[in-house]
Amino acid sequence: MPLYDDPTARPDSTVNVGPRLVYPTSGDHHWQEMRPFEAPRGDPAWHEIHVYTDAISYAPGETVEFHGSTNAEAWTIAVTRDGLNPVVVHREEGLPGRATPTPADAYEAGCNWPVLHRWTLPADLPSGFYLVESSVARQQGGRFVQHHFFVVRPSGAVQPGRLLHVLPTCTYTAYNDWGGANHYGGSHGPARNAMSPLLSLQRPWTRGLVKLPENAPRICATIPEPMMPLRYDFKEWSYANGFSYYYAATGWAQYDRHFALWAEREGYAVDTITQTDLHLRPELLESYACVVIVGHDEYWTREMRLAIESYVERGGHLARFGANFTWQIRLEEEGKRQVCYKSNAHKEDPIRATGDDARLTSAWEDRHVRWPGASTVGVNGLGGTYANWGRFTPRGSRGFTVYRPEHWAFAGTDLSYGDIFGAEARIFGYEVDGVDYTFRDGLPFPTGKDGTPDSVEILAMTPAVMARISTLSGVPSLPVG
Repeated sequence: MPLYDDPTARPDSTVNVGPRLVYPTSGDHHWQEMRPFEAPRGDPAWHEIHVYTDAISYAPGETVEFHGSTNAEAWTIAVTRDGLNPVVVHREEGLPGRATPTPADAYEAGCNWPVLHRWTLPADLPSGFYLVESSVARQQGGRFVQHHFFVVRPSGAVQPGRLLHVLPTCTYTAYNDWGGANHYGGSHGPARNAMSPLLSLQRPWTRGLVKLPENAPRICATIPEPMMPLRYDFKEWSYANGFSYYYAATGWAQYDRHFALWAEREGYAVDTITQTDLHLRPELLESYACVVIVGHDEYWTREMRLAIESYVERGGHLARFGANFTWQIRLEEEGKRQVCYKSNAHKEDPIRATGDDARLTSAWEDRHVRWPGASTVGVNGLGGTYANWGRFTPRGSRGFTVYRPEHWAFAGTDLSYGDIFGAEARIFGYEVDGVDYTFRDGLPFPTGKDGTPDSVEILAMTPAVMARISTLSGVPSLPVG
């Protein structure tokens, strides 16, 4: 319980600044043991608004339902198609507010809030990422602002010359601890200090996954000085500015938006879908010659992998700039709930009782699942894992060392054998993929021991620290790149 609550009014120019809270800690508390999660304040003196949509994606012409809860009499919504030149496509002010309690298990069961607003998408609304900004005025001055999103998926007609960008939204969900927990930790379980294997999409996104200030630190941005204590700039920044502990690990703002802006700036025409669409509507791939995945795509369903493999086998092209291809998940309730028991799957995943171990929500390399990611994307999540943060290759190059500069992928780059690219932008980290490899005549070759197909070529690589996977697959530790 807070010992002191100072409801001092803030300047009118402030956004999301609440009362000062002073609370006790113990001598054995530290940042790893104190992980805040976002939830409504619940103080009628401090107006707030929290909104989510009934689905993660829509087709043009469908109606979006905005579920929400606010203790303000009126609120404002603005929907913007994000991009190089963001365009506001819908705005309503003075919408009537309604406060509804948040269930203690909202993170796994959903918020179950009423619909506060509806908007029917125009039939000609282009595919893309749509930022939802909900806000209320505060009587102390300033505003409370919350961000959500939805995707408008393409029509399904053939799209010559356009790319299809698949957002790794299952990883967004895995790190979203709004309401109490995610797949990494939180207030789940009898002691209210555990991860939740079940996560609902019927809740808001935690602050920072959807929108960030331009100066928000990235995980691998800082190279630690030798003999000095480790610093985690992104965690310090999140605490200091009221953003999620997990904001830097995934999300549109931290990863996919950078690609979307670059592609638009370079003249590429791009349509957008979510992983939920890949799972439920794989036919959308057929309208495109190339599918692109970027960012942190750690979580996949079996159906998603089958859809990608079938698409490629029929002549489609996959350009994957993602990493950390690790966990099998299941989607339930038409994609509105995500299931992943991770390291507890052998004991707790109810799928074990059915005998369908191939759908166990564990690592793809698990001895029961036995479908290494390399058979789909050429690399394995547990074959690489950590790089360039904390003590995991802390002063590595953060770029890729070139080994096969003659490959068509490097055409026009002037890169040579041994050159490093991407180091300035620090593109390598923090959770990565790898394969078991060996060297012959100065060139790396996959051994195939980890399920990597013979057709895979290693064009460039850099060191990473491998995960310990013997408990999952029985495979001993292997060199990775």
